[in-house]
Amino acid sequence: MGKLDDPSSSAGGDPGEQIRPARPWWTFIIPYAGKVPALKQRQWSLLGLLALAEFFEQYDVSLMGLALKQIQAGLQIPEAEIAGVISLVRIGSLIAFALSVVADRVGRRRLLLITILGFTLCTFATAFAQTPMQFVAMQMAARVFITAETLLAVVVLAEELHARDRGWGIGMLGALGSLGHGASAAVFAAVDFVPYGWRSLYLVGVIPLLFLAYFRQRLPETRRFEEHKAAREHEGLMGGLRPIVHLARMYPRRVAVLALALFPFDFVVGTAYAFMPKTLQEVHGYSPGQVTAVFLVGGALGILGNVIAGQLGDRFGRKPVMCVAMVVNALALAGFYNAGGYAIPFLWVAAVFSILAIGILFKALGTELFPTSHRSTASGVRMVVGTLGGIAGLALEGTLYQLMGSHAAAITVMTPVLVLPPIIVGFLLPETAQRELEDISPER
Repeated sequence: MGKLDDPSSSAGGDPGEQIRPARPWWTFIIPYAGKVPALKQRQWSLLGLLALAEFFEQYDVSLMGLALKQIQAGLQIPEAEIAGVISLVRIGSLIAFALSVVADRVGRRRLLLITILGFTLCTFATAFAQTPMQFVAMQMAARVFITAETLLAVVVLAEELHARDRGWGIGMLGALGSLGHGASAAVFAAVDFVPYGWRSLYLVGVIPLLFLAYFRQRLPETRRFEEHKAAREHEGLMGGLRPIVHLARMYPRRVAVLALALFPFDFVVGTAYAFMPKTLQEVHGYSPGQVTAVFLVGGALGILGNVIAGQLGDRFGRKPVMCVAMVVNALALAGFYNAGGYAIPFLWVAAVFSILAIGILFKALGTELFPTSHRSTASGVRMVVGTLGGIAGLALEGTLYQLMGSHAAAITVMTPVLVLPPIIVGFLLPETAQRELEDISPER
């Protein structure tokens, strides 16, 4: 990845910018055979930098799910309390909202650098947790920075890519970042053999520190934000609250509808996904090595959901593709928690493929619906709503588990809620595909 072009020209680039004649080598890591857009050098470099950060972030996120059984045993967490532990960790995502507001004031670049440093240190510190509360504290703090990094990465790409390429770019970012799941699955295979067990997996989280200087040198501010910043130089100290005020005044209906769609989706899917690795081991008898095999082989297919959904969303629209993926996801999750035998790996792939596809489209749609003045803040609100949905789902699952004696039975009871999101998305949100951001959401 070469040095980025001068970011001083207008948002989206100008006709004179260099077009890279071929895909950079690192994009071939994703076995994607579809049409690849002709991005400018600056855009390719930006995508690569953000994907590297996403890789390490996804490594951390997936560790807790993969090693949940081992962490639970090592810290002596009762079965009836494990859903509560996961919920407490996810509360960190709520705190990340404050960072999303700050990013609309001081810039995307500065906050991205802070988040990379933050989640790296917290992941490393998790390896030394001696009690459940210490583990929760470190992982909650890590989740603050991880969540902020994820939403800011999507905001940056949305502001830098052309309308025709946004879905593909956000999808490729998600796919490359998802390789972090594969990396964590690969090291998880040795969890029973390496010194210190699951703690060693978190020690690896210190690696991103080696790349921080590279990020500082190469990561630019987005052009749209620079132009917006220049237009509001006259604002005083109270301008710090301006993104929240803009969000409430400009497009309140869009915020409300997104919340109505996101909450029930994460209410079920966030809960179901958290217990999938544990279910493979405890219900279906998979060893850590077999879980790794499912994640690596099936995940290689599943992560394509990011890129395919992004490009299909560019071509046919975000909403219809998302609705189809939601139906597939509901059926796959219901099957995973009620079937057995050889069907399990295939249902797992279908569930992961559709979850990733829906996640990418939600990120694209939720970012595109709002203007530069509060785009990051709106992404933070979207994240807060999804997090609250996931926490509420885990809380209910913990109660249902005590009543029914089975995680599978508890999650199955919750699955019918997934009928709501496609109805809300399909009928109540505007389409954003192939439209410039200023046309979708002009400043008012």
